[in-house]
Amino acid sequence: MRTRTPAPLLTVRGLSRRVGARKLFDIAELDFPRATAIALTGVNGAGKSTLLRIVAGLEPAPGATASWTDADGTAHTVPLSPLPMSLRRRIAYMHQHPYLFRTSVRENIAYGLRHHGLPRDEIDRRVGAALGWAGVVHVQDTAPDKLSGGEIQRVALARAKVLEPDLLLLDEPTSSLDGHAREQVIALIGELAAEGRTVVMVCHDRELINLPGVVRWKLGEGRLDTRHK
Repeated sequence: MRTRTPAPLLTVRGLSRRVGARKLFDIAELDFPRATAIALTGVNGAGKSTLLRIVAGLEPAPGATASWTDADGTAHTVPLSPLPMSLRRRIAYMHQHPYLFRTSVRENIAYGLRHHGLPRDEIDRRVGAALGWAGVVHVQDTAPDKLSGGEIQRVALARAKVLEPDLLLLDEPTSSLDGHAREQVIALIGELAAEGRTVVMVCHDRELINLPGVVRWKLGEGRLDTRHK
């Protein structure tokens, strides 16, 4: 008896981008599987970061659509650009060099929750859990300009995780780190994937690519190979 393949978390159609006469990519249909960690690889300039930014709603995507099915079976298909609120609440994006507001670490992590209008006690609960998860309780009242590179990355991961998104998009999360700081961030990413979230990370870090269960996608020459070995 065949095992039924779960429906994708999200399906995006009509993803394309050109830079002048050069085609970065042209993807007719892209399924984001549920509860999967994905390493998006490819040479520099292939369009990996651009692809993530389009899906996150940070760059325009004329003609692209997004489709998904709710837990109650209701199907949705909407234009990807501008990113509708129904998707904005389900997707979190972390830049390669995260920008933190000029306030405390705690307030940085709480920002998105306040924007969504959550009750104060719920915000406090989620932020406290995120601080502990990322190992940054000791700097919760510290300004971002006093943090190390590794601490900044962990705060940014906590700020994404606290929103409880279904899909996390991470752009080169370990590129500026080495040693223990890099190992800490890799461990946190592994935990995010183990929670059952879908994590797509642009990376060249072999240790991230080789984490147990990670699926590799490769972008190059205008096409995306989602079955790359």
